[in-house]
Amino acid sequence: MSTSSTQSRHINRRINSVQSNGHSSRDASRPRKRNITHNDAYLYALRVAYLTYLLQPKARRTLHTPAPQPPVQRSSTSINDLMKDFTLIRDNKSTRFPHGFMSELEKRLTGVLMGKEKKPEYNDASIKRTFAAFFNAFTEQSFKKRMEKDRRVEDLVLIFFSNATKELQKGKSPADDSWKLMADRHLALFVRLIGLVLKDQDWARDRPELAGRLATLESKLLAHDQDLSSTPARNGASSGAAVEVVVPLSYEVKDMPLVQVVARIFGLTNSQVQSDINKYRPVWTEKAALQDLKSYQTYLNLGSRRTLRSDDFDLDEAYDNWRKAEAHDLSQMMLAIIQANPEFAKSTPGSNLPQFHRSMSSPESANSSYPDALLKMSDHPERSSYVIEQPVDMTTINGGNQSPETSDSDDTAFTFIPPDARSYYRFIVAEAFAHDLNDKGLQPSEATAETPATKLLSKQSMELLNELGLRWRIPPASRIILFLDAVREKFIDQDISLDTLDAVFNFIKDQPSESKKSQTFVNPLLVDRPKWLLTDTALYQHILSSLHEALMRDLYSTMQQCYESKPPNIGPIMYVLEHHIYEDPSFFKSPEEMDAFAGALYDGLQQKAHATYRSYLEQHVPQDQESWEFFNVIELGKAVTTLAQKIQKRYKKNREVMGVNPLTALVETILPLYAEDARDIVTRIIELAQAKEEEVPIEDGFQLYAELTDIRRVHGEVLPNAPFPFPIEATLADFVWRWIATTESAITDWVDQAIKQDNFRVRTDNPQQIPTEEQRHSVSVIDIFTSFNQAIDRIVQLNWDDDLQYANFMTALAKIVGAGIARYCDVLEQRFNKEMDRLSPEQELASSQTKQEKWLQLAKDTWNNKEKIEPFQFFPESFVKLNNVDFAAQQLDKLEHEVNVDACAAVIQRHVLPVTQRQKKTNNYVFTIKIVEAEDLKACDMNGSSDPYVVLGDEYQKRLAKTRIVYRNLNPRWDESVDITTQGPLNIIATVWDWDAMGDHDCVGRASLKLDPSHFGDFMPREYWLDLDSQGRILLRVSMEGERDDIQFYFGKAFRTLKRTERDMTRTITDKLSAYIHYCLSRRTLRNLTSKGITMSTVSNYFSRNRPQQPTQAPSEAEVANALKRLFAYFDDNFAIMNQTLTSTAMVMVMTRLWKEVLVTIEALLVPPLSDKPSQQRQLSQLELDVVFKWLQYLFDFFHAVDEETGEANGVPLGVLRSPKYFDITTLNFFYFELTDHLIRESERMASATAARQQSQRNRLSAPASLTSPAFGGAAGLVGLPSTRRSKSIMLSRNLGTMKRAKEEKWKEAQADPNDDMILRILRMRPEAERYLKDRSRQKERLAAAAAADMIVRQSLMAGGGRMMGNLPRR
Repeated sequence: MSTSSTQSRHINRRINSVQSNGHSSRDASRPRKRNITHNDAYLYALRVAYLTYLLQPKARRTLHTPAPQPPVQRSSTSINDLMKDFTLIRDNKSTRFPHGFMSELEKRLTGVLMGKEKKPEYNDASIKRTFAAFFNAFTEQSFKKRMEKDRRVEDLVLIFFSNATKELQKGKSPADDSWKLMADRHLALFVRLIGLVLKDQDWARDRPELAGRLATLESKLLAHDQDLSSTPARNGASSGAAVEVVVPLSYEVKDMPLVQVVARIFGLTNSQVQSDINKYRPVWTEKAALQDLKSYQTYLNLGSRRTLRSDDFDLDEAYDNWRKAEAHDLSQMMLAIIQANPEFAKSTPGSNLPQFHRSMSSPESANSSYPDALLKMSDHPERSSYVIEQPVDMTTINGGNQSPETSDSDDTAFTFIPPDARSYYRFIVAEAFAHDLNDKGLQPSEATAETPATKLLSKQSMELLNELGLRWRIPPASRIILFLDAVREKFIDQDISLDTLDAVFNFIKDQPSESKKSQTFVNPLLVDRPKWLLTDTALYQHILSSLHEALMRDLYSTMQQCYESKPPNIGPIMYVLEHHIYEDPSFFKSPEEMDAFAGALYDGLQQKAHATYRSYLEQHVPQDQESWEFFNVIELGKAVTTLAQKIQKRYKKNREVMGVNPLTALVETILPLYAEDARDIVTRIIELAQAKEEEVPIEDGFQLYAELTDIRRVHGEVLPNAPFPFPIEATLADFVWRWIATTESAITDWVDQAIKQDNFRVRTDNPQQIPTEEQRHSVSVIDIFTSFNQAIDRIVQLNWDDDLQYANFMTALAKIVGAGIARYCDVLEQRFNKEMDRLSPEQELASSQTKQEKWLQLAKDTWNNKEKIEPFQFFPESFVKLNNVDFAAQQLDKLEHEVNVDACAAVIQRHVLPVTQRQKKTNNYVFTIKIVEAEDLKACDMNGSSDPYVVLGDEYQKRLAKTRIVYRNLNPRWDESVDITTQGPLNIIATVWDWDAMGDHDCVGRASLKLDPSHFGDFMPREYWLDLDSQGRILLRVSMEGERDDIQFYFGKAFRTLKRTERDMTRTITDKLSAYIHYCLSRRTLRNLTSKGITMSTVSNYFSRNRPQQPTQAPSEAEVANALKRLFAYFDDNFAIMNQTLTSTAMVMVMTRLWKEVLVTIEALLVPPLSDKPSQQRQLSQLELDVVFKWLQYLFDFFHAVDEETGEANGVPLGVLRSPKYFDITTLNFFYFELTDHLIRESERMASATAARQQSQRNRLSAPASLTSPAFGGAAGLVGLPSTRRSKSIMLSRNLGTMKRAKEEKWKEAQADPNDDMILRILRMRPEAERYLKDRSRQKERLAAAAAADMIVRQSLMAGGGRMMGNLPRR
């Protein structure tokens, strides 16, 4: 247990014991209910103040009388002996001069040297000469710095004596020692000057030890010459002596400082007070004061109730210490009276009289018998003018013939001590405190960073109270508590402020500084509490309890205003409570009372919060419901949130006040009220708008949502376990859907306006400037994605708090973005195709020729063996459009990540209802139709070829898609895809047209196909060989996906749209270059290279292809390379144009597509397309085959474009160049000249391996790569054989990452296992293999059908027994 708690326990036990036993102590120890009049208090205060005047040191004056010159005697005492009094002092601090003394001494020395010193003894020339010598040493900075640090008087004295000795020895013979007495005299004057400086600055009162030592030193130095005023006579002036005489007392109020203080406190004039003094002067004498002390001493020895007894203390030790100190102090006080009136001691033997310390006397009273007025009293910090240092036995002093009365009930036992000293003292303290508070002339204390400026007690009032407490023998702790009790009464009566109360506590707690100890009448409050009187302890506890109640009332009243705009500050109240009440060990805080206060405060705050909310409601919401708007709810919410945020900020550091959180009380009250009112008002506004067939503005709904969510956030922070009563999202979701519908209706116009304002040029400041990668796309794609991002950000910024609704919003926006991208791609592709399909100048000229002229020109070109292949002039705008599509894909991928598509899809998936609970709705299905290739088309041109392209249409003759044109080819390959959305079965018609530069296009043939969703329940792709109604057939690959209201689906669809547009544009660009590629890599070029030009034999061989060729000489490497020189130059010219506009990504994409075109062209030179029918194509010779493979290597190096100096590849990456088709072509070299039987056996071996591999991989969901080739046709082609090829679904194309992974997987599958397709293509050129081709075709059909059936079964089992067909229409 701590000391403080033990002491408190003892004190409380003694207090309870006193109260229960009804014990009463003396009057001075406990305040009684005595009726103290104003006049009685005034008279007792007046007589003490008057006694102070009587006992003050008597003033003296000096009279000059002639005196004979005393003989000169030399001092027999050395300077070291004189300074022993300083070096032997125990308390060095008390003998050091104060800070600032050096500057004041310097001023005084300067006055002596300049003749301004008023004292006559300093006007002698030799004195000034000696002081000047010292002044030179005094003003040195090193000396001053050392003196400011040490502050020792002996250093000054010794330095002065040293300089004075040197100066006075000048001009004296060694035998002349008269200067020594003069040195003592000058040093005495210097010591006196030091004492004068201390006195003038009021430092002598704080350092009586120093003043006494200086006076002693001065007297010793003048032992042979006491009259310093005679020094001028010694230096040639008139001789004489100075005699000091006592100035008699005037007994006038003007000479009585404390009497004047009493007059001011009690509001009397000096004349009134003078009259009272004159009246009671015979009674209020020093002798009466001495008699009071003797009587009090007698009562103390007898243990009378007129003094304190052991029952008044908690500890016996405390009582013993008090009694011992009291006896000592009484002796000192009686001795002070005897010193002031020596005649009181005439009847006392001389041996019993106290001996006074001459060293403690001031210089002015060196020859006087009066004691020093500033000596301290033992064991008490208060300063008194009536005590001395030595303990003295005063029992032998007789103050008169009367003996003290021993009756405890006699109130007239003392003259100067009132009958109830505590009550009188408290009354006077209260009067003095009230007077000083109202005294306008009293300057307040200086304000600091922690405490404001305050006015408490003046210096004169504290001196008076100090004298009263000393004369009336009131313990220091009692004085503090009585003063605090008076302050308590003033505070409760609201006569003083809280700052003043705080200042009072600080005043009584803080240890006074050295310079202020003589000005205060109190000790630190928390010192020696066990030594307190029991009455003081009880009173102090009552004071704390009473102040606590008053402060709690003020705190409650102040907190009731905490919701106002400028509430009063509770900081001062809390500071006083925490630092002065609760921290005090004498205060007991009852938990029950504190809980009751907290409950009352919380209830009061809730009532204030409710009233505040009602005022806001009346201010922001009109009474008329027809006038209600969302703006009213928003403003009301802003007022509520502003208030909550203000309260939160206001109480950020201290969230709770006495266990009550003002923010919690506010939020718990006003937020539920606001939520309920807002719900009702918003619902009513929407109902009224619907009744009027009007719509509330969307932005109003968004602003309302933002305000409501802010309030809900505050509600959640303060009340985490309480639900918010307003379903905000459910009520305001319609505004978001309306905004989404508005955005959907405007998306097409956004795209059209962006395209309309775009010139599709690179964004450089200077046309000659080479554009950077970021400048190679135009502004339209930036504008549309800015619109997309703004639309999405508008929803994101709402911070919608319903995950499912937010995911649905993002899904709808994804659909809108997809529609906008589809529109952008459609318009861009139309403009791109228009630019790319324009006629060349030669074609425009030919269009104006007659039919006869056309035939003549054609015959002429044929005779000259000339094929006109003119380079195509590309527009930079076309390349910018391709850059835009590529940039759009990058931005869409970035947008997909920012939206967090996968998370939205996961949220929706978690909330999907079971199949049995879903509402039936019409489903949309997306058919992806890939127009792969055609065979054996009808020749429609005069050159025996056609320029075919395909148009897809529905049964209502609506065009659905159109492919590019493949020039001069009866076996074209398009590889173009189109998406068709339908809700049920749809018949499509594929029409093959022959493009003609002049006149109408010719129809090559037609075929039809029915798209029925019920036939694609397994969602597997199917391949259809459709026979044309004229000649030949066309291959279509069809796959189906259910169009889902899914964010991943919409993003995937948008990505696929961009990639298809990008691919189609790239293919269109490469198609413009493919004609020259076919021309340079044709069999005619190969034949010319191997036959060294055109001869008659070559012409004859043209009509006899099947005849064996004669061996020819192989061309050289240079000739083989020169055959490609024109092609490389053509590529370089076109690449240079493209490189100025296309981005690096688009450039690589175009080059990659050209490389594929090169591979297809070389493949066509080597083998015919895959089919089950024999081909008329002739197999190349070994020489021709070698030339073709050399071309392939040259072209590989050209497209890779390795820098010879750096070794860095600047073209198409190796991973793209070494594609599966490239490897298929390179494998031809191994089988090209094998015998037919060997090829058939190798094909059979591969087929067996494929069947075994398929059997061993039954657990895989996809078929082996060997089964992914197109079907041969026949019956399977008519019914649409399911293909095991991985379809390019929308979900696999939902971002760039999934598209890249799907492409990598496709290449891995293509390279995983070899297949026999190339062998079958070689066998097409062997007529003897016709039967095997048909058998192998049927075998592939059976394997593919088995693999597809197995796939369907496995998918059905994985889906749970046919769940895949759940959304398909039933027949």
